[in-house]
Formats: sequence, structure tokens, C-alpha cells
Amino acid sequence: MPRVSAGQTPLYSGTYDCFKKTIKAEGFKGLYKGMGAPLSGIAPIFAISFLGFSVGKKMQQDTPDQKLSAIQLFKAGCLAGVFTTAIMAPGERIKCLLQVQHGHAKPKYSGPIDVIKQLYKEGGVRSIFRGTGATLLRDVPASGVYFMSYEWLKKATTPAGEDPSKINPLRAIFAGGCAGIVNWLVALPPDVLKSRLQTAPDGLYPNGMRDVLRQVIREEGVGGLFKGLTPVMLRAFPSNAACFLGYEIAYKFLDKIPGL
Repeated sequence: MPRVSAGQTPLYSGTYDCFKKTIKAEGFKGLYKGMGAPLSGIAPIFAISFLGFSVGKKMQQDTPDQKLSAIQLFKAGCLAGVFTTAIMAPGERIKCLLQVQHGHAKPKYSGPIDVIKQLYKEGGVRSIFRGTGATLLRDVPASGVYFMSYEWLKKATTPAGEDPSKINPLRAIFAGGCAGIVNWLVALPPDVLKSRLQTAPDGLYPNGMRDVLRQVIREEGVGGLFKGLTPVMLRAFPSNAACFLGYEIAYKFLDKIPGL
């Protein structure tokens, strides 16, 4: 949601108000504004994320079957966050710019490709990748707790004597959904800062996230860092539960193919 100047009334009073006004102004398609960029990148992003996690685990293992501690799993997850930033940062910039456009005003951008063209014209490749550092600050710790919490919960909910790596859909759904919630509790404050930085006019925040943080704390308090918590939590459990369930099924399927 765009930043509100002093004395102005917020555009939306909450999640439900945002939902109603978006439907009224733009129809149901307004709920999916800015989804072109993340949809085109979602498959490679998650593939690279799980690859980074696997590489991070192998770097710390002396043998392939060595069990890792929670801290080691966290480190492996952090590496996954580093791996995905190159794709995630420009995709997030494009998505955010499209989402802050409102149906009642003439949009500046007609779609993801138009965003890329205009950003490149205005500031070159650097403009497209604005917010890369902020994306790293969000995704590295968030990915760490994401994978660590999933592996820990999967193990904790496995009955004694049973192999945690054996697929159990309900355990995968529960552990994956909870991991998604933990991930976003860590990721939301830096995500708020990143989104404001990526949608701000050039020169508004010369010192990057430090300037954004100071402004948010000064004008909105610490609560401003958690703006949007409700819709994020509504999405976090089902989307990540499905993600990890799909990962477990795909991993076991591919593991049975000779030569892979």
C-alpha cells in the first residue's frame, strides 16, 4: 500500500477493505495484478532454492547420510536465499511497481515487459535490480528459518522408530505450512522496507534501507514493519504446505528413476 502523508486518510483501513475496494475498482483480476513476473519466475526460483539448500547441506556433511543439526540446516537454508536473489530481486521490483498502480488512475506501466523497458530506459540494469541488497537481507535469514523449521517439524512429528524421510502427506502439509508462517514472520519487516524502497521515486532514499527504516519507525512505529501481516499469514500456510508436499512427492519420484 502506498505511503500515507501526514494528515491524509489511508487508502485502505485493513485487509477486507482493500479486498472490497480492489474488487469494486478493478474486478477480480485486480487481485492478481503484478502476478506475471512472479509466475514466470516461480518454478526456477523454487528449483534454485531447493538446489541451494541441498548444496548447503552437502557442504557441511562428511558422509551423504550424516544428520545435520538445526544450526547447520539454518546455514544451508541461508545459502538457498543467496542463490535465489539474482532472480527474485528484479521480479519483486516489477511486481511491486505493478501492484501499487490503482484502477482509478491511468497506469504508468501496461505490464511486466513495459516495466522492464521503462526501468532500463530510466536507469539501466541497475534500476531493474534496485533492492537487491534488501532482498538479500530478507531472504537469507528467512530461508534459513524456513528450511530449518520444516526439517525440525517433520522430524518432531515422526513417530519413534519411523524414518522422517518417508513421505507422509499430512506431516509434510503441517510442517510445510508452519515453516511458511515462520518464514514470513522473519521476512515481513525487511519485505516492507524492500517494497517501499523498490517503489519509491529515484533519490527519495539516498541511503537505501536505512532511510526507509528511519521513516517507517518515525511515522508508524514498529507496527509499520508488520503492515500486511494478516493477508501474508492467510497465504503462508496453504501455499507453503502445497510447496513442500509437491517437493517431497517429486523428490521421491525422481529418486526412483535410474541414473538420476
